Amino acid sequence: MTNEKYLTQAEALEVETALLSTHEKFLARITISSLRLLQQIAGEEQMKVEDLTPKQITQWFERDAKIKHSQGENAGSLQW
Repeated sequence: MTNEKYLTQAEALEVETALLSTHEKFLARITISSLRLLQQIAGEEQMKVEDLTPKQITQWFERDAKIKHSQGENAGSLQW
């Protein structure tokens, strides 16, 4: 089952039926999910995805991890 927040069922099916190896399908799903996550981070930072820096992305992950640590695993944005 996919998390609709990062990869829709239709997208998962499209990747699954693509003429790709198992490894390439995995990379495609990760890439699509990563794009969604970068869009979310950019929205929260009020900037364009292409303007995000590795440091800003890392800091976002740190903030999300702190939320999970203090509020439980179901808190925070990352629900893979």
